[in-house]
Amino acid sequence: MTAPRLPESIVGAARDGRQSLYAAVAEIGGTPLRGGDGALMLYVGTGDGVAVRHWLDIFPPLPDFTRFEGTDLWTASLDIPEDARFDYKLAVSSHGRQRLKLDPLNPKRAPNPWGPNSELRGSAYAPPAWTRLNDGVPHGNVSRHEFNSATFGEDRAVHLYRPAGGGASALLVVHDGDDYLEFARFATVLDNLIAARDIPPVAAVLSGPVDRRGEYRANPAHATFIVDEVLPRARAETETDSAIAMGASLGGVASLHAAWAHPGVFDGLILQAGSFVAKLGGPFHRGPVFGPVVRFMRNFNDRPGAMLGRVHISCGSYDGLINEARSMTELLSARGATVGFTESAAGHDWRAWRDLLRPALVHVLGPGKGNHD
Repeated sequence: MTAPRLPESIVGAARDGRQSLYAAVAEIGGTPLRGGDGALMLYVGTGDGVAVRHWLDIFPPLPDFTRFEGTDLWTASLDIPEDARFDYKLAVSSHGRQRLKLDPLNPKRAPNPWGPNSELRGSAYAPPAWTRLNDGVPHGNVSRHEFNSATFGEDRAVHLYRPAGGGASALLVVHDGDDYLEFARFATVLDNLIAARDIPPVAAVLSGPVDRRGEYRANPAHATFIVDEVLPRARAETETDSAIAMGASLGGVASLHAAWAHPGVFDGLILQAGSFVAKLGGPFHRGPVFGPVVRFMRNFNDRPGAMLGRVHISCGSYDGLINEARSMTELLSARGATVGFTESAAGHDWRAWRDLLRPALVHVLGPGKGNHD
């Protein structure tokens, strides 16, 4: 690894004191510093130790920070693949306790349902252009709809996305819909891909759980709720016939289970980092919480049913579920589905799933007019 050198301006500022050091780092645009094929991380503060804490199940160990003698400056040289992107926090140890905190010298933030993380990008990574808000692109309409669920005996709400100009060719049934809207910019992604004619105009019903673990771990009641309550209401509002189920992590399990439990309802599936755990134990937190998923996977393998249509599977290559994703790709292909597979140098998080939406949507929906991929 050829790591960038620490600029002399930072070295001098470190000796002058903390405020000078902060100003010098701000002057160079924050961290990490780039050079060669590595990244140089900086931290300013006291403590007994500093480390990068990430949530990548499969990734080479990263070195801890070392303190620049006689100063409050800490540095760490990291070997990060040029196309990688991941979320992290700094783990600062002091007096026998460790505290996780955002990296104050890195301006890049990655939001998620549990609060923001700092974001580390490889030198060649950039957010795809089609994830960015573009005022020159016609925007679809997102509306909220409430109803009383006979299945769950309580009020539920969904969001509906209608493309600009109407005339949707299909309906996406999206699990964790609120999170897709907020953390994966789903409406913006659809707007951009439709406007670019990468995909045909499509509508989406975005549903969210009340009890995610209870509902998304292959729960028959949830599948009934989606098929008998959410889908008919959304079809009536959007005037669509074709339906495609999609979700990430446990939402991928819920999507596959709904299609398996109600054959013929869905014409395609988009499964992002699906938690298709077939065996408990091992290094990737596959504890008893996944018991219902394991039972479903056994039933699915014994009685797969007709898995026809288009399916797209994606996963980060540093995600502990990557082998399950690859195995599911082979399994569904062998059973007659037209399966696409995409992986990226990322982990198990919403920006990883956002960045993989275009290949998934193009594969399952088919290209729009003017697309020549």
